[in-house]
Amino acid sequence: MAKQIIQTDQAPQAIGTYSQAVKVGGTVYLSGQIPLDPKTMNLVSGDMSAQIRRVFDNLSAVAEAAGGTLNDVVKLNIFLTDLAHFALVNEIMAQYFKEPYPARAAIGVASLPKGAAVEMDAVMHQD
Repeated sequence: MAKQIIQTDQAPQAIGTYSQAVKVGGTVYLSGQIPLDPKTMNLVSGDMSAQIRRVFDNLSAVAEAAGGTLNDVVKLNIFLTDLAHFALVNEIMAQYFKEPYPARAAIGVASLPKGAAVEMDAVMHQD
């Protein structure tokens, strides 16, 4: 199967040697997104809620560029520098996803690129 590189200017451009997403067959692998504003490439200002929403918005933009939506996500990985924000992630995630929710992992990490407090990546499947 050929792989297709997914790219959109509605999400932050890659800040390293990776693609925003890669599609192989009906599966799309979405690279990690941190709360970067795609226009300025700076971390969004505001509280943790604003950061989490920006990450979901970025993932949503990449999913749409691949021809899907967040509801096509089958696996979501969440990386937090402070697991105290876990409940807030759940609350905001419910505004972006409908049941049945994807499989998910939430992982506490020491640090993330550019000093972000949250990063998420995903696997999306389209029939």
